[in-house]
Amino acid sequence: MDAERCGEDTVHLINKLTVIASEQYKNFVSDLQAGIKEALYDRPTKATEAYFLGKTVKDGENFVQISQKQAKDIYRYLIKNDYIDTDDNVTDFYRADAENNRLAPLPESLQPIAKGVHMLVKSIFDESVLDEMIDNGNDTKINDNNLNDNFYKKEFQELWGHINRQYAYQVEFDSKELIEKAIKHLNEKMFINNLQYTVTKGEQAKNLDEHAIKSGTSFVRENTKTNPLRKAQGSQIKYDLIGKIAEGTTLTRRTVVAILSGIDNHVFAKFKENPEEFITKAIRLIKEQKASMIVEHITYNSIEQNDGPKYSSNIFTMNKSAGDYAKAFRAKKHIQDYVFTDGTAVKSVERRFAEDMDDASEVCVYAKLPKDFKIPTPVGNYSPDWAIAFHKGAVKHIFFIAETKGTMSSLEITPIEKAKIDCAKALFNKMSTSKVKYHEVKSYQTLLDVMGKL
Repeated sequence: MDAERCGEDTVHLINKLTVIASEQYKNFVSDLQAGIKEALYDRPTKATEAYFLGKTVKDGENFVQISQKQAKDIYRYLIKNDYIDTDDNVTDFYRADAENNRLAPLPESLQPIAKGVHMLVKSIFDESVLDEMIDNGNDTKINDNNLNDNFYKKEFQELWGHINRQYAYQVEFDSKELIEKAIKHLNEKMFINNLQYTVTKGEQAKNLDEHAIKSGTSFVRENTKTNPLRKAQGSQIKYDLIGKIAEGTTLTRRTVVAILSGIDNHVFAKFKENPEEFITKAIRLIKEQKASMIVEHITYNSIEQNDGPKYSSNIFTMNKSAGDYAKAFRAKKHIQDYVFTDGTAVKSVERRFAEDMDDASEVCVYAKLPKDFKIPTPVGNYSPDWAIAFHKGAVKHIFFIAETKGTMSSLEITPIEKAKIDCAKALFNKMSTSKVKYHEVKSYQTLLDVMGKL
């Protein structure tokens, strides 16, 4: 790097330092970060217009310097949203919004450099932003996860041909029955939290240092008092109660009116106490009753298409970032070299399932189905987890669609999720003319156990 560019401005480049170090990489990077932070001991602590001017940030694939006008726009944005105080210090409002991913949108002219702008702001009060600027050069970089030869095996192509189609469903049930069940369910389950606010009193500690401020212990709490928040008199906020519930439940306004008219008065009175929560819970409770009814009355039909299959094979290779590969499973029988499983545990349910399938001699080829592969249901689209092709003669059913769950108990699966699973069962196990079977399982052994029962 040119010597003239070294210094304060270039420290905040939105770029990563790639380090090629020995196996003692962690110690090396720790020392490196400590050195950088020490050099930045006198780094800027205020979000002034001058602070942003001339900083280098990333715009797409290009690096640009923040202009005078951009610096002024950033400064005005921070003031307008109370993100800095009168002394240009970053406020708690900014910290809270940044932590909860609800930062006010930057002006349109700053959108291309939004990430860089917020990294600059964050670096003022959070030195850990430096950790995001250092990467391990010894890590293997993989840019794609293309389909391999397993995808083109005749066994998987036959399975893919069975499931790669578009379906339409039809549901006929008694609206009167739904209304009655929904009224009973709302009367029993509609619990609304009263709005409250808490006042906390405390004193600032006598002896302050930077560690106390950073850890949040600079103030000593003495007592708190929680009070109910009474509805403001003369509020002009209007809620389309019927419209919102009708939209959320995909029911007619007439049906929604019949349900709300039938619930107990003290239950309906909860709407005034907390309108937003009442609407949200009413939608969920009505959908739960709707979900419990639809499975008994749903029918699926395959839609014949003139323009080929519904999904392109590239749905398997979309939306994968390089950072995911560190936790991916390197497979032998999957249609791609790497399997990306859900769950944060080292050995999640999906990870163990994939490993067991990879080792099972009866499995020929399998695929982790992407979220874009969807089955329509009346309570929302549903995406199963796995498509599996077994060797002929090894098991009862050659083709299988599986949903991996950590528990098989219906008590621990939400009514809406259970309805989606039951719709998939109705599609594959009852109405489909193909050889494909479906079931939810918690392990590969469970899959083998249930297969003989279908």
